[in-house]
Amino acid sequence: MNVLPKFCRYVSANVLGMIALSCYILADTFFIANAIGADGLTALNIAIPMYNLINAAGLMTGVGGGTRYAILRAQGENEAANRLFSGMTLLAAGAGCALLALGALAARPLAALLGADAVTLSLCSVYLRTILCFAPFFLLNSTLQAFVRNDGAPRLAMAGMLTSSLSNVVLDWVFMYPMGMGMFGAAIATCIAPILSLCVLSTHFARPASQLRFSVRGAALRPAARALSLGASSFVCELSSGVVLLVFNLLILHFTGNVGVAAYGIIANLALVGLAIFTGVAQGVQPLTSHAYGTGNTAELRQLLRLAVGLVLVLAAVCYLAVNLWPDPLIAAFNRDADPQLADIARTGMRIYFVGFFFAGPNLVLAAYFSAVDRPGQGFGVAMIRGLIALIPLALVLAAALGMTGVWLAYVLAELCGLGAALFFLTRRAKANRIYT
Repeated sequence: MNVLPKFCRYVSANVLGMIALSCYILADTFFIANAIGADGLTALNIAIPMYNLINAAGLMTGVGGGTRYAILRAQGENEAANRLFSGMTLLAAGAGCALLALGALAARPLAALLGADAVTLSLCSVYLRTILCFAPFFLLNSTLQAFVRNDGAPRLAMAGMLTSSLSNVVLDWVFMYPMGMGMFGAAIATCIAPILSLCVLSTHFARPASQLRFSVRGAALRPAARALSLGASSFVCELSSGVVLLVFNLLILHFTGNVGVAAYGIIANLALVGLAIFTGVAQGVQPLTSHAYGTGNTAELRQLLRLAVGLVLVLAAVCYLAVNLWPDPLIAAFNRDADPQLADIARTGMRIYFVGFFFAGPNLVLAAYFSAVDRPGQGFGVAMIRGLIALIPLALVLAAALGMTGVWLAYVLAELCGLGAALFFLTRRAKANRIYT
């Protein structure tokens, strides 16, 4: 069977949606850099790891629950699928409330722990407190997006993400310029966006083709908790982005101070768009992969994997060419004061850092693929190696040996290590079962 039409339909919708979602932080970065300057950009970059944590928790409940939901639906277990949806929604709400409490009670010490100094502490704590207090909406939005996508409505899921992103851009400008709300304005604009997305996604329940049903009494919490393992690799992949930010922020503070962190903020936020595109491919193909797995269609599984990996390699090449051909215009958009040191650090870092995209794209696809075919351990292993096990030692050793060049190179080599692990898992499995090749 030719799966290309279905692949294009699901992946294109999700990639567009993830690009829109990535514009949450990119819009904040642009407006903060131009309204507040380098101090605001530094504070935002220090706070972003907590946004990654929120997004990681949402991906875990969404991808894990959505994957299991698709498998149950493919096997005709519709009642169990809806009990799972209800349970996962309650888990997402509970996790969001825990993060809300953290933001309300400990935003300032948390900002200091993440690396904020006397110059950036106030700005960073305002941003952290605001986004953490809206964490339940972020998690519920991510969860519902995944279930709507797996319930046969990828375009509605995309519409929700586009709505949230466009509203965030508009509200960023309104709150930061005409209203002069500064850092709080940027944060509250980001927090309103998932609420608007939830409004769009909720229309799915009124659609005749919708199979989703929510019931507090029918919620299956234990199956939902077990399904979290299928989202573990997505959780670690997203969380690893926050770990990269945190480790790199602390190392760069040592070498070049706040101006270096501001430069890294430009690189990290541009990279966020590219990684969101790769994640869009991985999440877009997941409903098709899980359905093929649930029905035992190994030929379709092979086609889907080849299409997804091929696509992310092409996209990685496009991203790499873009940052090498037009580094100065990209940097200038976030460098209000035309700081030459900031521009020089960012330009050099881009050219090394984005080499890692050739490994990061396949890593994200393969980690999600393993989870989609009910092999969460292998997906989790890939995510752990690329995001934590390899990255932290490489960053510390290479930074000590090569300075800032070593910091950038650590990301590339960590992604390469992750890809090596993914290919090992893939080929080992292929010898026993030809599903993967």
